[in-house]
This record gives sequence, structure tokens and C-alpha cells, in this order.
Amino acid sequence: MSELQSKALARVKPSPTLAVTAQARALKAEGRDIISLGAGEPDFDTPDNIKEAAIAAIRRGETKYTDADGMAELKAAVVAKFARENGLTYAANQVHVASGGKAVIYNALLATLSPGDEVIVPAPYWVSYPDMVLLAGGEPVTVVGEEADGFKLRPEVLEAAITPRTRWLILNSPSNPTGAVYSAAELEALAEVLSRHPHVWVLTDDMYEHLLYGDTPFATIARVAPDLYDRTLTVNGVSKAYAMTGWRIGYAAGPKALIDLMRKVASQTTSNPSSISQWAAVEALNGPQDFIAGRGRAFEARRDLVVAMLNQASGIRCATPDGAFYVYPSIEGLIGKTTPAGTVIDSDDTFASALLDAEGVAVVQGSAFGLSPYFRISYATSESVLEAACERIQRFCGSLR
Repeated sequence: MSELQSKALARVKPSPTLAVTAQARALKAEGRDIISLGAGEPDFDTPDNIKEAAIAAIRRGETKYTDADGMAELKAAVVAKFARENGLTYAANQVHVASGGKAVIYNALLATLSPGDEVIVPAPYWVSYPDMVLLAGGEPVTVVGEEADGFKLRPEVLEAAITPRTRWLILNSPSNPTGAVYSAAELEALAEVLSRHPHVWVLTDDMYEHLLYGDTPFATIARVAPDLYDRTLTVNGVSKAYAMTGWRIGYAAGPKALIDLMRKVASQTTSNPSSISQWAAVEALNGPQDFIAGRGRAFEARRDLVVAMLNQASGIRCATPDGAFYVYPSIEGLIGKTTPAGTVIDSDDTFASALLDAEGVAVVQGSAFGLSPYFRISYATSESVLEAACERIQRFCGSLR
């Protein structure tokens, strides 16, 4: 098959998070007792009012093509959302809707990258960012946000990474995989660097905007630094806050010239997102929002449970994240130890594999996110499942010698 594969596709690898989820599903089908903590998917159901809006759209016959990058009603809802929640003013022709946040980001990259163009990707990063850059013909430039800095990019590190070939900086807050949240002051410091480099655009992935804990406020760079508004693409979607992962609706707003290019990509690839999903997203954005806070409190309780139990596991150190529904624990204290079966834990890849074999807990290795030795747990599942998983992890770590 190697002669069939394109050179562009040969540069990328399949999504590690999807691979872990598929492996866990296959082991369950074989009868194994598996707890899968790999998928970034809320376990809550889509709210009933959103489901009913989709059903009503079907009954009205809203089953035809829409504009390639979203219908007018959804764009109006997106414009209203950005004004209401983020203090950002956009026109409908500055909005792009696609089949999920991943499609939005890929459309932007494919529309703007030429061979040799660089995209700065802070690590730990969502697994798809570097590969989407590669698939679009660009070169990902990884810069590390160290644990000591809350896994966040420092201004001097950003400054050192920028070259004349830099096209984009990708920011993700709250972060997948660490749950790190940039404050307004931290974004201002990064914006000060970017102000000296007008050729660098910013793609900010705000998908986890509504998953914040404690008194942590949400900030997005186009609002914090208005001088970057004309070169910022603000990406969001309905997947996480509204438990609509399978509906596949993402959206973004930015300069009209960029949105026009992204629409051109969509017109020759996916055409429009599902019309039914779009009507559901209209209701999600325009309808009641009060349930979000309650679900957020449930996620916060799960976070606290997981952090406490992981920090009781021998050799594991787990920071407390401020957002999203992930933890990113360090296994530095386990490197070099050996399992009862004789496997030496020499990396987070080996740790994740040995944990799955020994205890049936599926996690994603830190190497997939660009920073080792760590692993990611999604705590978007019930407290009883999380408690059982953490007990297994504690038992596994305690068995190492």
C-alpha cells in the first residue's frame, strides 16, 4: 500500500486518541474488563431542547444543501454568541461553520499554508494540530510549555520561535490535554510579542471555553488584544459545552478575507455541514444556557477526585488543571521501574501499554501530545468509573519495582 499513499499523507499519523479509544473498544468486544479514559467526550446527553430543534427541522423538510460554510440562521447565532459572551463584534460574512472544530482548523490551514510555511504549536498540544499542519503542506514548530509554567507558553519562548516563515501561532485555552488556562495578562504578554511580528496570525481554539473551575475567568486573545483582531481566527463549537460531539458542528470568526478563503476550501471538499446539525446548533447557541454551570460543577468534582487519587499513586505527580476535562500527570517517578511481568517502564508509551495490559485502563501516552513522560486522562465519565480506574492505576504503580 506504500505506493498508493500520497506523499502528503505519508507525513502524518493516525490520531492517537482515536486509536486508544478503538483499541479499548476492541478489547471490550473480546470480553476484557476495560475502563477507557482516552476519549475527550462528555458523558452527558445532548439537552432535550436541542434534540427537539433537530427533529422539528427534519419535519419542516430542512434537509437540503445550505451555503458551503453554514446557513444564515446559524451564522447569526454565532455572531450573537461572540457579542454576548466574548465582547467581540463580527458580521455574518466573518463567520465560518464546518463539520466540527477540526474541519474549521484544517480549512484555515489548507487555505493559508504554502510549502515551507511554519506554524508554532505549543506543547503539550492537541494531537491533531501538528498533523493537520503537515497535511496542509506546512511545517509544525513545537515549543514547550513546561509544567513549572503551568504548561503554558512563555513570551520569550514564543519570540525565539518566530522566523520570517512563521504563518500561524496556535493557542488552545482551556487546553487539551493539560487543562491549562491562559489569563488575560498572560495573553497580553504573548500579544506584545506578536505585535512586533505582523506577519504572524493567531488561531485560538476556544472549544473548552465553558469548562472553567473556581474563579478562573475566560479570556480570548482577540478581545484582550484588539490590535490582533484583524489577524486572529477565533475557533469554537458546540461539541463540548453542549455534549454534541457526534453532531459535528464547529465554527469560527475572523477577517473576511480569511473566511472567504476557508469557504473556497469547503466548497470543494465537504460542501456544507449537516443541515439538521446546524439547526440543532442554532438552538444550542440561542437557547437556555443555565445547564452548563451545573455540568461544570460535576466536572470539577470529578477533577478533584482524580487529582487526589492520582497523587496518592506511587511515582505519579498530578497538577490541578483550571479547565477542560483532562489531567496530565507526570510519571517521572516511575521511569526505570519494572512490572511484575518484567517490562521496564522506560517511557510513557510503555507505561500506557503496560497499564492497559495489567489493569485494563486505557489512557493516552504523553508522547502523543508532544511532552513526556506524562499521560492524559479524560475525566468526562462518572465518579464511580473514575474511582475504579484510579484504584487500578494505584495498584499498578504499587506493583512496580
